Amino acid sequence: MKSLSLSLSLLLLLLLLVSSVVSGYVCANEVDSLIDTSSIRAQIVAKHHAVLSAEMTGRINRMQLREGQKLDKGELLVAFDCDIQKAQLSKAKAQQSASRNTLSGHRRMAELNAIGEVELENSRLELAKSQADVDYLNAQIKRCELRAPYSGVIADLMVNEHEFIQIGSPILEILDTSELQVEFIAPSSWISWLKPGYPFSILVEDTGKIYQSEVSYIGAKVDAVSQSIKVVARISDLNEEIRPGMSGQIQMVQDQK
Repeated sequence: MKSLSLSLSLLLLLLLLVSSVVSGYVCANEVDSLIDTSSIRAQIVAKHHAVLSAEMTGRINRMQLREGQKLDKGELLVAFDCDIQKAQLSKAKAQQSASRNTLSGHRRMAELNAIGEVELENSRLELAKSQADVDYLNAQIKRCELRAPYSGVIADLMVNEHEFIQIGSPILEILDTSELQVEFIAPSSWISWLKPGYPFSILVEDTGKIYQSEVSYIGAKVDAVSQSIKVVARISDLNEEIRPGMSGQIQMVQDQK
């Protein structure tokens, strides 16, 4: 009788263990099908942004700019004091004209056999040299003006008018606010279903509003330590209230199909 009771107890215990395993398996599957986005933070950045630096050493002659100012492509941003370079260009052009006259005279003399081929070739080389000097100074003077590479807005100013700066010194940061994108770090396990064009929404805390978005592309490299990957998306209903630097939380539902 005791043996039968012990067998029933063992059978009941085994049934309980099997039930627990099955229940745990089901729960685990249910958890795996959910997407926890509570810790997925996203930041809004400008697709085109750049810190423009000085292409020459000199004093800033004109820079009437302010942070937040809107700019058009090609608009003059900074003008350097280039009086010396302009004077050198005038001198180079005068030498170019003199070399051209010399070559013209030597050609006539060569036709009369008054000079040899060597003198005529030297005249050609002098004209080519003077042309190279003019081209070089023209290129230098082009660097005296810094213009906007694209339409946008000034995010930051690093120098002031009348300051003397060195070549390569950062001058200003410009952002193209017409093309904004969302960047966030997602678990690498999402790669199996998260594809370009996948829709989701983002709650931007700075405005307190939800905006519809879709994935543009997914990074090529998975971070081996955090098992995560970079995702870049675009905001479908972009408007002027959204600015670079704002952040929020993504809201995404996995497609169960």
